[in-house]
Amino acid sequence: MAKGKPHINLVFIGHVDHGKSTTVGRLLFDAGIIDEQAMRKLKEKAQQLGKSGFEFAFVMDNLKEEQERGVTIDLAHKKFETDKYYFTIIDAPGHKDFIKNMITGTSQADAAVIVVSANPGDGVQAQTKEHIFLARTLGVQQVIILVNKMDMAKYEEKRYNEVKDQVTALLKQVGYKPDTIPFIAGAAFPGDNIFKKTDKMPWYKGPILVEAINGLSEPEKPVELPLRLPIQDVYNITGIGVVPVGRIETGKMKVGDKIIAVPGREGKGVPGEVKTIEMHHEQMQEALPGDNVGFNVRGFGKKDIARGDVLGHESNVPTVATEFTAQIIVLNHPTVMTVGYTPVFHIHTAQVACQITELTKKINPATGETIQEKPDFLKNGDAAIIKVKPVQPLVIEKQKDIPQLARFAVRDSGQTVAAGMCIDLVKK
Repeated sequence: MAKGKPHINLVFIGHVDHGKSTTVGRLLFDAGIIDEQAMRKLKEKAQQLGKSGFEFAFVMDNLKEEQERGVTIDLAHKKFETDKYYFTIIDAPGHKDFIKNMITGTSQADAAVIVVSANPGDGVQAQTKEHIFLARTLGVQQVIILVNKMDMAKYEEKRYNEVKDQVTALLKQVGYKPDTIPFIAGAAFPGDNIFKKTDKMPWYKGPILVEAINGLSEPEKPVELPLRLPIQDVYNITGIGVVPVGRIETGKMKVGDKIIAVPGREGKGVPGEVKTIEMHHEQMQEALPGDNVGFNVRGFGKKDIARGDVLGHESNVPTVATEFTAQIIVLNHPTVMTVGYTPVFHIHTAQVACQITELTKKINPATGETIQEKPDFLKNGDAAIIKVKPVQPLVIEKQKDIPQLARFAVRDSGQTVAAGMCIDLVKK
């Protein structure tokens, strides 16, 4: 971990084949993170597989199956630094089947680069819309738009402006302010305006991609919010005892703090006192949002806590809900969603089956206006307010109180069917 520089999680999203992976590969190659030799190997491999031109994409798509299909399946994480920031780059799949990874990736992101192809015939696609809306719903504050494949559009300003206008309309629809968002004219495969300025578009006066990334604002650490630490794993280490591991979402945790894990075993909550905190094998006195820590707690037994429990201070216990109201968008349901449907909700590190008890109203995702009261069903693309009852107690917070613990994805039989956030709840 580069000490001293602020850290930003940056996700690259966009429609399949609009050049996300190639953009990331080009950025890392030009920045010298991948050397010539490794790049040459990928180039040969691409040619062997009959995928000439996919070599930059292969930097991220390093799973064999992905290389053969030419599609990004899993989230790839790579480190990248500028003079100002230390980045974790998440290359999220644009492909339909892989949207679940796109959600887990995006919900961790501080900023997003949305890649839109200027290739005549491409431009804004259904999924470009979906991704911009998702970025919004999942709380990504800062976005950069890369109008990619300008080489396919003969580097013409007219085509760039057409795509820019289409995307601007979409951004407005979901409530982003387009005048605060950088738009970049670039071409990742030949390397125009990604890491190096090109001379092929003298009409373009804006930043190149690496400058735009460097110009992002440092994400605020929500230290003033109450402590919320969702538990990822629980280890039992000889001589030390029970060591829970997780990432602090909000607030801070100090050695000596009186804490409680909820729901905990039997849903009663398990109190304890923080004895030690460790990050990257170093002992620390205090941990802050974004820190991935292991810690030891006086009072926690092996069977008391598990993945999905959330830790907070005794003075501000995380909220356990018996039911909640959510705003969702249906992304990818095979048929329609109706009352009684019980998919699995993925919230922070918890995975809990929840029953939909009411479809309250269908809304316009951009404005929040009601389109229809109590609809009979919801289909792909619908945004709605619904009521939900978890089959077992679950920690979730309201979007307006602690947004980091309000967002969720809804999954069913191996795919993500919806994403959303909690706007109200009934406390246990």
